[in-house]
Amino acid sequence: MTEASDRTAAALQWLERRGTKRNRDAMLRYGIIAQKAFGVSVGDIKQLSKRLGADHELALALWDTGWYEARMLAPFVDEPEKVTAAQMNRWARDFDNWAVCDHACFHLFDRTPHAWARIEQWSVRRDEFVKRAAFALLASVALHDKRAPDEPFLDSLALIERAAPDERNFVKKGVSWALRLVGRRNRALNAASVETARRLIDSPHDAARWIGRDAVRELTGAVVRRQLAARSRA
Repeated sequence: MTEASDRTAAALQWLERRGTKRNRDAMLRYGIIAQKAFGVSVGDIKQLSKRLGADHELALALWDTGWYEARMLAPFVDEPEKVTAAQMNRWARDFDNWAVCDHACFHLFDRTPHAWARIEQWSVRRDEFVKRAAFALLASVALHDKRAPDEPFLDSLALIERAAPDERNFVKKGVSWALRLVGRRNRALNAASVETARRLIDSPHDAARWIGRDAVRELTGAVVRRQLAARSRA
């Protein structure tokens, strides 16, 4: 066996020992459906990741086990600079619930050089969780990449508007998340996002109207206005 195989087996044993029915039941209450799950909290998974450290080969091996907890662990231990576009596409095809999808985007994919290309590519995919991944990744980049210029975010508003009529729950919520976080970056993006949201409110599609109302309510609210004013002063 390789070192990665040995470490993967040890990690699975650690996770299995900490799995509980209570946690598995909690997953179901939150709409997290996984064929193979021990029932381990994210806190415990993060604790294990700190013990394991960064290890790209281990991340790949963990993912390939198919266990929910192993796939939640993999983004914590992977090395963003070693992640390829092909790996991102392969993992995205395996997404079978919103938690693994969002976790991979929020803790790994947004730190790779392939993020923007995947956002555009996945935004038109038919699979529900791949399409959600486009907007979960956009939301993650909007939140985490403080140095990114406005232009790619302005361009992303067209992707949001095109996807907004999709009535599927996890896509709809992902699109809303992305629009709201783009609109929170600065005043210029806020104005552009609110303009997009107001167009969505006039859409004939229920999902688009829901997204538009959700975004306008948040992006024109007092909390966001204060945050944007503080950033402008800074």
